[in-house]
Amino acid sequence: MSRLDRPFRFVTEHNLVVLLLMLLVTGGVVAGIGQLETQSRMNGSSAVGDTEVAQKLDYIRANYGTNDSESNGTAVSPAPVYVRSDDNALSKAALLDSLEFQQRALENESVAAALGDREPTGVANLVAKRLAGSSDAALDDQIAALESSSASELERVVEETLAEGSQATALLPSDYEPGTATAESHRVLFRFESADAGDAAAERRTAATAALYEASQDRSGPEYFTLGEHAVAESNANYSQQMIELILPIALLAILSVLAFSYRDLVDVIVGFTGVVLSVLWMFGILGWMGIPAGFTLIIGPVLIVGLSVDYGLHVFMRYREEREARSASADRTGSEATREERDESEEIREPMARGLSSVAVALSLVTLTAAVGFMSNVTNEFALIRELSIGITLGVVSTFVVSLTLVPALKITVDRLLERVGLDRRKQPLGETRLLEPFLGSGVRLAKRAAPVVIVLALVAGSAGAVAWTDLDRQSVQQNQNDVADWKQNLPGPLAWETSEFDSLADYVDEHYRAADEDARSRSQVLLEGDVTSPAALAAVESIGDRAAEEPAVFQRSGSVPLRSPLSVVQSVAAEDDEFASALAEADTDGDGVPDRNVEGVYDALYAAAPEQASQVVERGGGEYRSLRVVVPIGGSATITGQADAMRAVAGSVSADGVDATAVGVGTLNEAELAQTTDSILTTLVVALAAVGLLLTLIYRFATGSATLGVVTAVPIVLVTALVVGAMYLLAIPLTLLTSLLLSLVIGLGIDYNIHVSDRFAQELERGQTVTGALRTAVTGTGGALLGSTLTSVGAFSALLLHPHPQITSFGALVVVALSLSFVVAVFVLPSLLLVWADYGSVDAVRSESPARDGPMAQD
Repeated sequence: MSRLDRPFRFVTEHNLVVLLLMLLVTGGVVAGIGQLETQSRMNGSSAVGDTEVAQKLDYIRANYGTNDSESNGTAVSPAPVYVRSDDNALSKAALLDSLEFQQRALENESVAAALGDREPTGVANLVAKRLAGSSDAALDDQIAALESSSASELERVVEETLAEGSQATALLPSDYEPGTATAESHRVLFRFESADAGDAAAERRTAATAALYEASQDRSGPEYFTLGEHAVAESNANYSQQMIELILPIALLAILSVLAFSYRDLVDVIVGFTGVVLSVLWMFGILGWMGIPAGFTLIIGPVLIVGLSVDYGLHVFMRYREEREARSASADRTGSEATREERDESEEIREPMARGLSSVAVALSLVTLTAAVGFMSNVTNEFALIRELSIGITLGVVSTFVVSLTLVPALKITVDRLLERVGLDRRKQPLGETRLLEPFLGSGVRLAKRAAPVVIVLALVAGSAGAVAWTDLDRQSVQQNQNDVADWKQNLPGPLAWETSEFDSLADYVDEHYRAADEDARSRSQVLLEGDVTSPAALAAVESIGDRAAEEPAVFQRSGSVPLRSPLSVVQSVAAEDDEFASALAEADTDGDGVPDRNVEGVYDALYAAAPEQASQVVERGGGEYRSLRVVVPIGGSATITGQADAMRAVAGSVSADGVDATAVGVGTLNEAELAQTTDSILTTLVVALAAVGLLLTLIYRFATGSATLGVVTAVPIVLVTALVVGAMYLLAIPLTLLTSLLLSLVIGLGIDYNIHVSDRFAQELERGQTVTGALRTAVTGTGGALLGSTLTSVGAFSALLLHPHPQITSFGALVVVALSLSFVVAVFVLPSLLLVWADYGSVDAVRSESPARDGPMAQD
């Protein structure tokens, strides 16, 4: 008995002891889930400051500050309630209904406590106060004034209140025409205490917004709705419920269906699935005990570990079946007259399991080691999200290895012993040796015998084409929903149909028609102008930015104009209120177009003298010099990150002034810069990980089989799979995002699995004396059967994600399905050709003579 056999002999001979110990250990490990930190660090990158865009953002923060609002110092933030009418939201009835809504809302103690002495602000309030002739009119007086007004009087006051340039137009949708008395909707702002003002304030605000949410649900006539935390919570609950009711059942059904096909035995399905569940629980338990944030591992971790755990279980079970079948055949050939019931129990169950575990142990160890290397190669990544995910997945891989080689076989032996004692035959045929699958799996060997060089050349050409496609992949920082849920996903039968959320449609409406009520929450981007900013050309560049911004769909507009904050907008607003500054501006503006064309530095001096706070937000002055200009561009709420990046690049690119450089700085350009950096990082990680895995396999195969070149041959297909996955991304229009870039690096950890199993089985059969062709056939039909079951299980589970409405999730599912499918195809139909060529020019004799032979029945050619 070799040293490798001893631990597995212990597992099989003391299965009850092992089972009890592992259950106790499982209880202790799983207890760590209670300490699991689930918060994701999506933006936790230490590399952001290395990009030019991020450095410009830091520069803006250091020299302009982060406060863009006109006033500051009150710890309040508005909670908007939207009012939408099928007729006219500015009609007398609609405005009265809005005031009555406020009146009932203020009767709620939570709302009143959070408001304090502040009053709600809406179009109805502004109009009613003007009708009442007092800006201090109480709510009752406002209602009385509005009720007593005539239709003509009300229309006149509405038009005056909402005239061009009035701040009240911010309460109306962006397509509202100022000075008219018709609008589709408007909003009422309740200025509650900010949640940042302390725990007590946060509790009061939460209670108040909950009351507003409930009050809006009870209204009829004009539609009332809020989009605060409570509406979001209900939407998320509905979203999670649909995930649980749609995606999860389909994924579980796919897994169980393929397991049923692979095992063709209910007991083995239950035992194997138990190992799958425990592997996932171990991963999260260890993360909890180690204090490592789970973050994105909560989403990606389970699905990856489920696939790997199913793969491990299938190899253990199928090899056990092969060993039992081989022993039964051997007993028949020796003419044994003993019946199965009379044979020694250890020979029937324990011995085949021990030999099976010993046979797959090397391959599973290599898979675990190389997968860990592939995943842990991301530990040096600058993004905390990727580092945490790599650690989490690696822990899951190790957990799967331990559970699959201890608890699962111990449970399998225990169950089989009990069932055989009551007369149930537990001998099952391996999947790859069934009548239907053996010809299919063996076709890879037949193809290799006839045209191995052709197969290799075609595979390399396809891989090269895939690698070239890397430069042409569509690059997006994050995929965002740009359209409604596809009709076919909504029209699926019964419970399979994905229901669109009312919250989503309301949120889309607000994003399209309104800017955020809270100034600090508004989506905006910036353009930083550096260089000779005191030249007239610099201010002409500012003007061109405004003109170009008006052409971009991602930029927010109100009544056909873009409410920019720039040196020009501040200059004009200050000039409207300060006559002295207006005179200085007129002297510098010789053509009267509002843009100074001489003595620009003098205009800046006068601006700082007249309105230093406003001037400091758009013109940087330091050491008596003017160093840069800042333009704040409002972004529409519905604009995607990619749309923002494209728009702001175009806006900044419109600057052509000599001596002036323009840089777009915002969420879109920042994410785009991060993506470019991450892509470079992932590419470096891929190369390093591939080299590390190749070197590791070379050394291990030299030690374990006597042939270092067999390790090289085993590593080549994973390079091919990686290149083919890139090509598939190009053909399927899967963009390169932060998430898909990460998954590319995980392909190594997933794909190397299949090749190791085939190569290791091939080496084992050579050790046992088979011919090269016979060893290949046994490897791809025996081990290939387990690989097919594993592939079908994972592909079925991940295919369920294609039903999800979010493109980020569907891209994730599609990419993993493609990666696993290609890994299987390469391992079964390309690797045999590589191994056959290796055998013709390699060291087959070294494998047969120098490798420590693994005991077991002789496989037949």
